[in-house]
Amino acid sequence: MTRMALVLALCCLAAPAAAQTGRWKTAAETAEVEIAPCGARLCGSIVRLLSNRSMSDPNVELKNVPGVGTQVLIDFEDEGEGQWAGQIFNRETGKTYRCTMKLRSAEELEVHPYIGIRWIGQTQIWHRVGEADNRG
Repeated sequence: MTRMALVLALCCLAAPAAAQTGRWKTAAETAEVEIAPCGARLCGSIVRLLSNRSMSDPNVELKNVPGVGTQVLIDFEDEGEGQWAGQIFNRETGKTYRCTMKLRSAEELEVHPYIGIRWIGQTQIWHRVGEADNRG
């Protein structure tokens, strides 16, 4: 194996090969988040706002709340068996929580923010955004 081939092979091994990468619509359908490698981890940033309404009260428009470009999925590490753990930023409250995520199917991502104990929290289902959805 040549030195260049060895370097390329090592680079490929270091990058996370996660099916979670791509664009996802949040459970509240307020934003699209692009999940991509950030070093050996995964991160996700808002790439499109679909609504700037409060999740708790859709009649309330959010003002001065971070939007496009905001990193909402932070430093997710591979825990094995398709599960990743990191942090999730709630742009509405400005708080960051521990979080796990894993694929339920090719089109559904299970996102589970929690405080303290992993088994306590509210699981959300995010849906993969197709190519046709990216045009708008």
